[in-house]
Amino acid sequence: MWCKNTVLLFLFLGISCGKTNKFETISEKLDVKNENTLSKKDNLESFKPIIVGANQTEAYLNLLKNKNVGIVANQTSVVFKEHTASTFKNKKNTHLVDSLLSLNVNIKKVFAPEHGFRGQADAGEVVKDGFDTKTGLPIVSLYGSNKKPSPEQLKGLDVVVFDIQDVGARFYTYISSLHYVMEACAEANIPVIILDRPNPNGHYIDGPILEEEHKSFIGMHPIPVIHGMTIGEYAQMINGENWLNNNIKCELTVITMKNYNHKFTYSLPIKPSPNLPNDIAINLYPSLCFFEGTNISVGRGTELQFQIYGAPFLPKTDFSFTPQPNFGSKYPKHENKVCYGVNLTNSPKLNSLDLSYLINAYNATSDKSKFFLTNGFFTKLAGTKQLQNQIEAGESIENIKATWKDGLDKFKKIRSKYLLYN
Repeated sequence: MWCKNTVLLFLFLGISCGKTNKFETISEKLDVKNENTLSKKDNLESFKPIIVGANQTEAYLNLLKNKNVGIVANQTSVVFKEHTASTFKNKKNTHLVDSLLSLNVNIKKVFAPEHGFRGQADAGEVVKDGFDTKTGLPIVSLYGSNKKPSPEQLKGLDVVVFDIQDVGARFYTYISSLHYVMEACAEANIPVIILDRPNPNGHYIDGPILEEEHKSFIGMHPIPVIHGMTIGEYAQMINGENWLNNNIKCELTVITMKNYNHKFTYSLPIKPSPNLPNDIAINLYPSLCFFEGTNISVGRGTELQFQIYGAPFLPKTDFSFTPQPNFGSKYPKHENKVCYGVNLTNSPKLNSLDLSYLINAYNATSDKSKFFLTNGFFTKLAGTKQLQNQIEAGESIENIKATWKDGLDKFKKIRSKYLLYN
């Protein structure tokens, strides 16, 4: 069993160049997992390995036999050849498409979400239709102007399999693709099979509830920023809460995992997208992604994406970075400019959204009128205008989070109806 400790997370930034400029920082009392502390009775070797849905071929192969199959997949859609209980992680795997083809499943086409089938496109980059060079299968992009499969694209299919690794954040667009796939399939009377996978941020629920007027592809449903559900559980909630167009229902089968618990720490063996390279970035992503709606860089164009933040206009410190075009970020924010800020690579694991990063950066910005982008993207990320207003008004983290409580309590009751795991 993981031991929990309550710690104070302080952000300290040094003084450089002989100047007295420094961040005036605040700290937030956070509940974090101390991964270095395990009881003698419990250790990782005592855990049974998690068996993901894709690995349970015997549970879904009969549902695909003699059927024309569509697959919604990306680079994370793999069947693991080995399971290692000590790390929950291995790199020996076969892509789901290759596995099913070897079992003579009649795959007709692949649908690819944001970042593409092989996961190589930038965030927000338009992914074009094409063909998979390895299998020759046609690939239909579900990002760009075609976010929802058309009747023509679904024509001739008997069943659609959805197998994508999510990270549990509302603005991570794979759950939006899930919504549109379910909706299109429901309208075409095509059943959907979800091969479930762990949520690496499934151990907590936090953030403001999205308001109806701020719906977009980075937030389609009235849920908090961190929902604490697997993709299979979330699919059931989409159905059960009548979120599909005209309250239509999708014929849904979820192939559940074995030995999974929401409290488990799960290390993703494959990057879910180009700019979430490791467990640290995935854990920090929900808290740092708010910066995407500001003029602060989160390290796109470096090797520490979503593990650092900074900007040229922040006070000089002993930590800096210079964003440059790279794989996953062709046009990074503040390209070729020195950014001063904070390195979070040694931060303890978060069990809640940490607003101190955002508020500290705002307080350190001399011209606050230029902190938030003027295109309203911050509001889309937050799902409400209230958070920006609260930050600009100088409200404390405690007061801000108090305004989330009622919405979170209501969501937790709704969520409980669809949970498949403890």
